[in-house]
Amino acid sequence: MSQTRKNTSSEGETKRQTSSVNKFLRGSKAESRKENNDLKTTDSQPSNWIQKTAPSETAKPLSSEMELRSSMEKYEQFLQKLGKKAVNKCLDLNNCGLTTADMKEMVALLPFLPDLEELDISWNDFVGGTLHSITQQMHLVSKLKILRLGSCRLTTDDVQALGEALEMIPELEELNLSWNSKVGGNLPLILQKFQKGSKIQMLELVDCTLTSEDGTFLGQLLPMLQSLEVLDLSINRDIGGSLNSIAQGLKSTSNLKVLKLHSCGLSQKSVKVLDAAFRYLAELRKLDLSCNKDLGGGFEDSSAQLVMLKHLQVLDLHQCSLTADDVMSLTQVIPLLSNLQELDLSANRKMGSSSENLLSRLRFLPALKSLVVNNCALESETFTALAESSVHLSALEVFNLSWNKCVGGNLKLLLETLKLSMSLRVLRLSSCSLVTEDMVLLASVIQTGHLAKLRKLDLSYNDSICDAGWTMFCQNVRFLKELIELDISLRPSNFRDCGQWFRHLLCAVTKLPQITEIGMKRWILPASQEEELECFDQDKKRSIHFDHGGFQ
Repeated sequence: MSQTRKNTSSEGETKRQTSSVNKFLRGSKAESRKENNDLKTTDSQPSNWIQKTAPSETAKPLSSEMELRSSMEKYEQFLQKLGKKAVNKCLDLNNCGLTTADMKEMVALLPFLPDLEELDISWNDFVGGTLHSITQQMHLVSKLKILRLGSCRLTTDDVQALGEALEMIPELEELNLSWNSKVGGNLPLILQKFQKGSKIQMLELVDCTLTSEDGTFLGQLLPMLQSLEVLDLSINRDIGGSLNSIAQGLKSTSNLKVLKLHSCGLSQKSVKVLDAAFRYLAELRKLDLSCNKDLGGGFEDSSAQLVMLKHLQVLDLHQCSLTADDVMSLTQVIPLLSNLQELDLSANRKMGSSSENLLSRLRFLPALKSLVVNNCALESETFTALAESSVHLSALEVFNLSWNKCVGGNLKLLLETLKLSMSLRVLRLSSCSLVTEDMVLLASVIQTGHLAKLRKLDLSYNDSICDAGWTMFCQNVRFLKELIELDISLRPSNFRDCGQWFRHLLCAVTKLPQITEIGMKRWILPASQEEELECFDQDKKRSIHFDHGGFQ
């Protein structure tokens, strides 16, 4: 605290000095974090980045323009060496391969960045073991709002040093410590300085090897975090045992918008525990309970409070081993979530014969933009119900039906959906046992101008389509002007000769201005066609990657 008072005094004296360089203080307040964790930043402003003064107890005020320019040049050279540009109030060194020398150089620059609001040094292995050199300077960047240290191989000493330094940055709104295993078992050392009234809005602790004790501590801490909007505890399989404490704490986080518990060792009982907390989370926008395989059977009697999530936009239940009774219970809830935009029920194979009513009622979700039901073992009746309801999903942008064999030979059931889906961007039909008739139908839809907004099309692992079907498709794919990715790869166990349709594909590609990726694994190219591809690569200025895994 003594150092902080001296720093403030020193800064006050130097503010009175003049400079030809605009102060870094200019700029609006940090923009609020979005649910997808995007952060908007202003344009690069290298000339405005270095503050004229160094608010350090040991540093002397810069007395000349020459010293100021020298500091600016060192900072810009440092960023240039790492392939980065100066951005207003932001130091982003994510995945820069920082060395120990780079770390020392960065630490030496911190005294000249008193208005820094964002520091991201994630995915740099050499940060581990050296974090104390940064934390010792935290009082110089007390305005910091975002601190990202994901996958930095933090040591126990780093974790302890960070915990002691966090009280120096009271404006902190986002903390990301994901993929640091030493955080597990030491969470109290890091977060114990958080006081009631903390401004933390986003806390990400993905794959941190959190223990059950960490979960209990977090549950006790949550009532202190009244501003919390995003909590991500994914891939911490041992916190399921402390879910009672976490759920109790969640009742005090009324502003929470995103809750991610992907692969957290949740059980059937966990659904009931969480259900009791949902009534207090009226602002929740995204709920991810995916990859908790023991969750199956938990929704049978404990999904009623999901209805209270009136603003829910994203629900992810993929790979949760949902039972027929789960599906029946969810049928009463999901259609009532009128603001739902993304629904993922994939890899729940017991849905195949029990989801007819649920899929039929999806028509009552007019805002739905993404529907993922791949690998659900859909049967004829359930696929028919889905096809009929999908006609009413006019806002649909992502439709994933992959690994549902019943689609093959029955794509005609989706004809009206494909014609009316003016917003469809991604269509995935991988391993759907498509036949030639399906390809003729798809080609016809494309030719008549439908699917014009399509950007990604996955038709891989459909080995039953004959050359005539591929020819019809390749002759018409040129109408998909916004297409970026196309995958027509064969199964890993299958190899086939490319027919004459490959020439049609090459011709079509020249008329697709956005295409960058074409998957063609395990197709065998004759020497003549391989020469055509080589000539195509040489003649065309655009960069298009034919992912063939080495043509046979």
